[in-house]
Amino acid sequence: MKKMSFYSGGLRFSCVRCSSCCRYDSGFVYLSENDIQKLTSMLNTDKNTFINKYCRWVSDINGNEVLSLKEKSNYDCILWEEKGCSVYGERPLQCVTFPFWENIMNSKESWKMAASGCPGINSGAVHTEDAINEIIKSRAAEPVISRAV
Repeated sequence: MKKMSFYSGGLRFSCVRCSSCCRYDSGFVYLSENDIQKLTSMLNTDKNTFINKYCRWVSDINGNEVLSLKEKSNYDCILWEEKGCSVYGERPLQCVTFPFWENIMNSKESWKMAASGCPGINSGAVHTEDAINEIIKSRAAEPVISRAV
C-alpha cells in the first residue's frame, strides 16, 4: 500500500522574488546541460566562457565533481544583481523547482524548515500532490553535469 504523503492535499507556494534563496548563505546551484544551453543563449556566450566565468566544480557525496554556479564573496549567487536574479526567466531548473525538492518534500518537518526562510511557502498558488510529484520527477530526468575526479 502506498504511504500517503504529507502533501496529499496539496501545498501553497508562490515565489515572491524576495531573493532569500539566492543570497546571504553559502549553497550550490547545480547545473544540467539544458541549464547551460538556456543560460549561454540568454547571456550570448559560449559554454566554455560561461563555465569559466560563472561556474565552479564542487564535490558530491559520490566522490565526483558536479558543476555549480559560483557565489560572490558575500554568498550571493553570481547571477544575482541589485534588482534580483539577472536570468530569472531562464534560471536553472534547481531554482525553478524550489521548494519542491526531494529533500524538502520528504517530510513535513523539512517543509516547515524551508518555510522558515521563505515567505512564499504556505502562501499563494496551490500545487497538487500530482503536480509536486511531476516537479520532483522533472529534476530526476535532467541530471546535473558531473565529472569523475
